[in-house]
Parts: sequence; C-alpha cells; structure tokens
Amino acid sequence: MRITSVIAAASLAAFAAPLSAYAASSGWHDSEGGRIRLVTAGQPDASGQLNGVLQIDLKPGWKTYWRDPGDSGVPPQIAVDEERIREAKLAFPAPVRHDDGYSEWAGYDRSVLLPVSFTLADKTLPASGIAATVLVGICEKICIPVHADLVVEAENPAHAVIEEALVRNAQAALPGPATPAFGASLAGSHRTAMTVTASLPQAAQSAELFVAGEDGYAFGTPVAKPGDGKFTFEVPVLSRPAEKPSGEGVHYTLTSSTGAVSGFLPYP
Repeated sequence: MRITSVIAAASLAAFAAPLSAYAASSGWHDSEGGRIRLVTAGQPDASGQLNGVLQIDLKPGWKTYWRDPGDSGVPPQIAVDEERIREAKLAFPAPVRHDDGYSEWAGYDRSVLLPVSFTLADKTLPASGIAATVLVGICEKICIPVHADLVVEAENPAHAVIEEALVRNAQAALPGPATPAFGASLAGSHRTAMTVTASLPQAAQSAELFVAGEDGYAFGTPVAKPGDGKFTFEVPVLSRPAEKPSGEGVHYTLTSSTGAVSGFLPYP
C-alpha cells in the first residue's frame, strides 16, 4: 500500500478510534529525492522492546535499497546511543529486482516503511526522546547518500492514529516466516556458488530469490532454473569470510506470485 493511502485511511480512522498517548514521530529530513522520518507507537514491552518505523517517502522516479544493495549501493542503516537504547534493528518488506544498465540490485521504487525494533536499556522510557542516526541511499540516475540525525519528539495525540497505523502497516507488509511448503533450502555449495532449492505454493507461477550478503559474504544475482514444481537457483558467491560465522545463517527473501517469505540458509 502506498504511504499516501495509509495516511488517508488512518486520518479517516481518527474520527472513529480512540486516540493513544503512546505514538510519536521525528520531524522530516528532506533530500533531493524524498524525505525520511522515524515513528514509534505503543509502549515498551517487558523486555524493553519498542516498535517503530523508518518512513522513506520517495519522489516519483526515485528508488531506495533493500538490506543488500548489491556491489555499489547504500543499505539502510540505523545507529543509536547504546547507553540508552541497547539495539535498533531494521526489518524489510520484500524487494524488487532493478537493472540500471550497469548493475542489478534489490530495492524499492516507491515509498516504503521499514519496521524498526528499539530495545531500550530502561523499559520505563517514554516513546518520545528516541534519537537515532540514519543513513539511506536514495537514487534516481545516481545514488545520493542521505544522512540524518532524527529525534522522536513528544507524543502528539492528534497524530497518534496515523502513527500507529504506519507502524501496524509496516509490520503487516513484512514477508511471512519460511516453511517447508514455502521456503528455500541449501542444496549444495562450492567455492564460487551455492545451489538453493525453493518450495512454492501450488498456485505460484513464478519466483525470485534475494540473498543478503552479510557476515563477510557477498553474493551475485541468483539465476532461476524452474522445474518439477520447484525452482532451483544458482547463487554466485563473490566473497566469503576466512571462517564460517556462528550466526543464524544467510538471510534470504523468497517472493512469488502468491506472496513472500523470509528465512535463513546455512552458511555456504
């Protein structure tokens, strides 16, 4: 859903829904190709986690990147004061593959909402007062790094329904968790490539795999080889760490004509 549609729907809902005192936002940071801001909604849970969203409002014809932007892009990044906020973690809706003539990359060609989970050192902190440094790449013919220091301001009950709707819609737009019936698995690997098999719902007519180069790995664009109700992807491994990391694995998002899921592949 376009951000403008979300805001319009949320504005109408304001007349029928009670307002919350637990939603807040930063001011907009403007750039040549669009603008960005942070929004939080609700209260921290028992573990100190507070839900929010990084709102990237793009002008027509401009684009921004997924978590892995390819070999020449700028992935969205967020940094916080770790004394007050132990962690700020971005999540990503399913991207689209783009080819600008000299490279292929994954990202978004329209305004996008990136969910953020803030883990507060003190769970009694209010939704306001959250400060973060954000870096995103916003691109037309060339990519412009947009650097912004954003501070979530005091709660504004007049905007609470809109801000809460933005956070809910951002979370609802995320890919679902991968399952054996709809997901990807590592079928084999060697030094320069890995083979990934995707299981798809019966109604799916197409599929695309996005693999994030993280933890010292870099991957090329997966090449699909459909057959027998499954899709097999050859994924170029462009670089790898000297030793396998100990994390969850390689993050992937699998999209199809029936929806999208995300999960982790074993490190190749």
